[in-house]
Order: sequence, then structure tokens, then C-alpha cells
Amino acid sequence: MTIKLKLIIFDLDGTLIETVSEIADATNDTLRALGLAEVSESRVRNLIGHGTRELLINALVFVKQWSVEKIREWSELQEVYRLFDDFYLARCGKRSYLYPDVLDVLNQLRNAGIKMAIVTNKESRFTQAVINAHQLEHYFDVVISGDTLSTKKPDPQGINLCLQTLGAKPEEAIFIGDSSVDAKTAQNAGLRVWLMPYGYNMGAPLEDSSPDHIAKGFKEIANLLD
Repeated sequence: MTIKLKLIIFDLDGTLIETVSEIADATNDTLRALGLAEVSESRVRNLIGHGTRELLINALVFVKQWSVEKIREWSELQEVYRLFDDFYLARCGKRSYLYPDVLDVLNQLRNAGIKMAIVTNKESRFTQAVINAHQLEHYFDVVISGDTLSTKKPDPQGINLCLQTLGAKPEEAIFIGDSSVDAKTAQNAGLRVWLMPYGYNMGAPLEDSSPDHIAKGFKEIANLLD
């Protein structure tokens, strides 16, 4: 018996929207304000996946040549977070852009009656700013950010809340992401997972995450309606 698809849950950065340039800009705004060296956009790309605070910690580890533990214990870290928050909110939507076919496919899914949600590790204030900047807010029934719950991906709590809220069983849903974090999250929740080939996977091959499918592009998602 064919199980009807009811719900598609998406990651945000690297799946729906290319955001690395403005994240790198905000990171370097912060480092310059501290009198530190900048980091390359390619390095920032490989740090995306666990939320902006973890990204910032790892950027500081690189430029200061301190251990992660020393950065976490640094007395100025909270002030650095505040600086980054201000810079990133000012940057949100300035250089990010939707990947090809995202709007067309989201409209097809909405017209077919598919419920849609986002589960991201990006903090909620940035999530909402980016979604609003690209006028995506009306497509999604639920948005779970990195600070919505007490846990983040790859913990499945965000996916489970989407399933519960939108009345879908795991077999009636699929997760669309771009990284090993997304693959592990979906697998922890018992969902199928497709990965996009153009996002942020910390430099590792997508095949290592054992997804159900690696898409060639976002347009392939419309095939799920078949």
C-alpha cells in the first residue's frame, strides 16, 4: 500500500537559502571590532550547521589559536555574542538568496495540500529575519529554530514537534536538508531524508551520511508529489 505524503520538513541554510556570504560578513564584522584577523568565506561555509554561536566559537578558535574550552570560558564571550547578534541582524537578507526552483516547488507543494515546516539550528531571531527577507513566512505551518526547544538537531525533538503539531506520522513525512546533521536528525526521528548537493556539510561527502537520496537540485522535490 502506498503511504500518502502529508508533511515535508526543511532545513533552512544551505537547503532553501544560500546564506554563507552574509554570515561570513557578520563574522568578520565581529572579528574586526575585536581587532582580530578575518576568516575566509570558505572557512565559514565549513563551520555552518550547529547554529551561529557554535560557528562564532570555532571562528575564534581559528583566529586566536585557543582551544574550544578556553574560548567557552573567555570572560568576553557574552559581549562577543552580543556584537555578532547586532551585526548579523543587520546583515540578514542583504546577500542571501533562494536557491533555483525553491519558490516554484514550494508553490507546487502548497497547491497540492502538503504541509510544510522548517527545523533549523539557526537562532529564532535570525531565522525569522531571513525568512521574512525572502518572503517565505506564509509557506510554513511550523518553524522550529535552534533556541525554540531545549535541544537542537541532531536531536529529533524538533521533528517530533512538527509531526505532533501537524498531525503526521513519520512514514507520512520526509526531511529535506543538506548535511550530516540533517541526515542524522531525520534518521533519529524515523523519517526518510533527502539531501541537497549545494549546501553546507562541513567539508564531508554527503554519501557518508547514508541519506535516502541525494538530489541534483531543488526541482527534484516536486517528484515527491508523484
